[in-house]
Amino acid sequence: MTQEAVDINKIREIIPHRYPFLLIDRITYLEPGIKAIGYKNVTTNEPFFQGHFPGNPIMPGVLIIEALAQLGCTAMLIKEEYKNMIGLFAGIDGVRFKKPVYPGDRLDLSVELIKLKGPIGKFKGEAKVDGILACEAEVLFALAPKPADRKV
Repeated sequence: MTQEAVDINKIREIIPHRYPFLLIDRITYLEPGIKAIGYKNVTTNEPFFQGHFPGNPIMPGVLIIEALAQLGCTAMLIKEEYKNMIGLFAGIDGVRFKKPVYPGDRLDLSVELIKLKGPIGKFKGEAKVDGILACEAEVLFALAPKPADRKV
């Protein structure tokens, strides 16, 4: 099954992230469990820009990695067999930041599964702005049953 696009409403049905931590706006191409392409519109009103950095706002690298992870997680969890699961970070390898990401940029994201063994997998991810590589990484993930809601 290949889907042409997944909008924000469907993304919110699949992964538990919400504002201000939902970091993908749309998936434009999807091969469930294999590959996904999507984007995040980086806007000046993102809360992290207040402190990173005043006068020279730059999207934090860890949030670029998180956006890749959310895209990869959505690509896995859209599959029926993973419907009642969540994706968790298990490791990050080969991270390289090549270009800063600024307010007004569209962060184009792509992930492709490299390996899956049971509930543990790894995908290669890239984030680009205007076709120029901003970040690349291999993200190791674990699929786990959804936990019961916790009251804090």
